[in-house]
Amino acid sequence: MTFTAIDFETATAFHPCSVGIVSVENGIIVDEFVSLIKPPNNLYSPFTIQVHGIHPRDTMNAKSFAEVFPEIKKRLQNKIVVAHNESFDRNVLSKSMALYSLDYDDLNLASRWECTVKIYKAKGLKPTKLSDCCREMNIQLNHHEALSDARACAKLYLLR
Repeated sequence: MTFTAIDFETATAFHPCSVGIVSVENGIIVDEFVSLIKPPNNLYSPFTIQVHGIHPRDTMNAKSFAEVFPEIKKRLQNKIVVAHNESFDRNVLSKSMALYSLDYDDLNLASRWECTVKIYKAKGLKPTKLSDCCREMNIQLNHHEALSDARACAKLYLLR
């Protein structure tokens, strides 16, 4: 049971404003990483601010995606990656990398990641929002906080 769970919070579209990454080795969480990310031009949608509570003032002096990427890369490269609704987080990563001319193929990841939404949907859980899955599985969650979401995703994957 060695994998990495990831969660992005976004400012607009696919532009991240926060990332949480949890590394699991042999079923044990061994590393956690979280960082605010300054989105391009520090632009936010009012909707996303309402979802996660991160404002432009919070990321005004944060690192750009390109500056945070080395930390992301060292935790993801050649790993099994897990996300809750993996297509969303995978797209945020791949599109952000493309924006900064970083080669996604260098990460050597599966074309689709492991997805706890799909896993818990297959188990018959409805609805399968992260908060619902965590409530059902008795996992503590501070929803829409990237590290808490990534940690919860890792725990859901371990319990699958």
